[in-house]
Amino acid sequence: MSEGHEYTTVVRWTGNRGGGTETYRSYGREHVVEVAGKPVLHGSADPAFLGDPGLMNPEELLVAALAECHMLWYLGICASSGVVVTDYRDPAAGTMVEEPAGGGRFTEVVLRPVVTVRNESMRESASKAHEQAHRRCFIANSVNFPVRHEPEIHVES
Repeated sequence: MSEGHEYTTVVRWTGNRGGGTETYRSYGREHVVEVAGKPVLHGSADPAFLGDPGLMNPEELLVAALAECHMLWYLGICASSGVVVTDYRDPAAGTMVEEPAGGGRFTEVVLRPVVTVRNESMRESASKAHEQAHRRCFIANSVNFPVRHEPEIHVES
């Protein structure tokens, strides 16, 4: 039987500059994401949509969620199978296209994990663990666009 999990957040707009949304350019895109008991995340829109470039935007957070989910599954799989990972970094990238009539969608996200393992005998298993992590990632299983992987495996020197 499947077990359900519920996640709750509060997203609150903080970009009212005094006139609300009187015009498209009159209001800020700043907002906060609140989760009980955790630090507040300050966000905005992508700068292309009049957002603050110094704040995280939803598109970046989606790419980060995919990379985080993959990493967490990957590390768990490696730990369970005797692969000792000593470093992990993922310069992930997502592609979003805007539609002429408005709106848009992601067309793909590419995860590029750079993984360091303790010794050469772990390289093959470390590589295969990416496929398992992808199949198990809750976030990747929830999106309607491809999530590709281009991992690099290094051995600790």
